[in-house]
Amino acid sequence: MAKAEMKIGEVSKPRFEFRTFGQDFEEEAYLMSRLSVPVPEKVWERESDEIYILSKTNDINNTKIRDGKMDIKTFVQTVDGLEQWNPLMKGEFPIAKEVLENDVFPAFQVEMPSLTKATYTYEEFMEMINANVNLQAVKVHKHRFGYMVNDTICEYGEVIINGAKVVTINSESTEIEDIKKTMEQVGLKGVENINYLQVIKRIIGWIDQPLVN
Repeated sequence: MAKAEMKIGEVSKPRFEFRTFGQDFEEEAYLMSRLSVPVPEKVWERESDEIYILSKTNDINNTKIRDGKMDIKTFVQTVDGLEQWNPLMKGEFPIAKEVLENDVFPAFQVEMPSLTKATYTYEEFMEMINANVNLQAVKVHKHRFGYMVNDTICEYGEVIINGAKVVTINSESTEIEDIKKTMEQVGLKGVENINYLQVIKRIIGWIDQPLVN
């Protein structure tokens, strides 16, 4: 059976991903740009401001808020060092009490706060996050450049996490071998694969471990 073609900006079945973070991937990003096929103009260059909600008790659910909408992805498995994540929930503010009870706070794996209202605004939700010693809201600004190499969706990004600037580079696809080929061609073979949860926890001091470079 022929493999499904990857398309930037479109939903596919859960993808595997390689991503790493550090201070300098200029050479790797240059190779990625030269190897890339033409991509839609909308992904040439993008900027966004996001809020990640980190939990000291959870590493398997990735929660972020962008443009007033909440997105939670859950870890599925690791195969050959590549992580697979799947959408868990999507919602927007004001957000219903039932969604907080059934989806959001269980994903954080922390004690449920007292919920007495039918819906909660973004400001009210953030008050609950800030009141919990096991949760931390982290501001993330992303400046991303999109590519497509070996039918894998790629990007190079300049990321500011609570004021700390790092760079990231990634390749994702439903096909593991395509990602491996891309990693080798751009010089990332053997480089540590870490996700946004892990890098943010390192930067804010929750994990005592350095980045790749």
